[in-house]
Amino acid sequence: MGIVNIDDDLHDQIRKASAVSCRSINAQAAFWIRIGMLCEMNPTLSFNEIATRELKAAGVVAKSFKAALA
Repeated sequence: MGIVNIDDDLHDQIRKASAVSCRSINAQAAFWIRIGMLCEMNPTLSFNEIATRELKAAGVVAKSFKAALA
C-alpha cells in the first residue's frame, strides 16, 4: 500500500462523495480509481455497463424493480 498525493480540492470532492455513497474517504477514492482504470481499459463501455459487469463478477444478482416491489 502506498500514499497518493492529491490536491485539496479533489480531496474535498472525495470527502463529499464518500458521505453520499456511504463509503470511507479511502474507499471512495479507491472506487473512483478502479472505475477510472476500467473505463480507460474499456473505452467502448459505458459506466453502467462497467458497473453491471463488476457486480455480476462479484456474484450480485439484481432483481427487476417490479419483482423487488412485489
